[in-house]
Amino acid sequence: MASKNNKSIKKLILSSVPLCLCVILLSLNSCQSAPRAPEAFMEEAKNAPLSTGGTVYIFANAKTARPIIELLPIEELQDDQTKQMLDRTNYLIGAIFPPSSGRRFQLAAWGNYPSSQAGVALSVNRSWKQYRLESGQSFWHSEDNKLSIMINPKQAFIVSSLSASPVDPSAAMPSIEIPEGFNAFRQNAPLSCWLENPITSIQRVLVQSGIPIQFPIQQFFINLFTAEGNRYEAVIRFKLENNSQARGMVSILNLAGAFVSNDPLVRILLTNPAVQDGRYVDIKTSPLTEKEIVSIFSFLLR
Repeated sequence: MASKNNKSIKKLILSSVPLCLCVILLSLNSCQSAPRAPEAFMEEAKNAPLSTGGTVYIFANAKTARPIIELLPIEELQDDQTKQMLDRTNYLIGAIFPPSSGRRFQLAAWGNYPSSQAGVALSVNRSWKQYRLESGQSFWHSEDNKLSIMINPKQAFIVSSLSASPVDPSAAMPSIEIPEGFNAFRQNAPLSCWLENPITSIQRVLVQSGIPIQFPIQQFFINLFTAEGNRYEAVIRFKLENNSQARGMVSILNLAGAFVSNDPLVRILLTNPAVQDGRYVDIKTSPLTEKEIVSIFSFLLR
């Protein structure tokens, strides 16, 4: 059995497939049960171990949200090794960065990652080098794949960069602050996310669709759920500065529902009536197809 596992490790090491999210190498000999995600991140965390400067931040239960995660327009998710890594992950959070930041994405994952397997696998692969931080922690970096990975038995931190220079995969301090109300909003949702600068993104979509209205949007959250018949549902929340502005936005959105838009995201927003809850405006979508979920992700990742 050990010989068979060693051959499997060697095959993966010598493979030309990029080692994106190569923490899957850690799981080859493990029979341990995967730990739960930290309770703080499920309830009342104020910060997440991700760097600031991202465009969109994603929180996902890797088990229940798997069909949704696989629809993200990120090419690495189509890699067989990445899929195996997701099999060993319980919970993950991630950030997508604008090109100006020098990064593509950052992930923090909780699962079952025996660190001894990682050391062996990476140390014999010439494309990976180990770097040590002043704190004493170390991480692995591949110039070929432009990836940096830090691993311990229960967690993995990954950064994908635009340059070949090594980058500390852990979150730079101060780490990203979780927006007020996001933890309560995302309870029981398989996958949730927020936009860091919602006004610019949403305004651009509305104007391009012929709806030239401006809203002082402070926050934009989305929960995504799987539904029957290979369909999905979304709950979208806007936060305005005050109740009056929220009431005005509901009135305008519900009136705009009579207009036909070619933009799939706008059609999703206008299909069902918007509902006010204090400073918040909520929209629960009708059942969505995979194509419509992809259009939502494409909007978030622009």
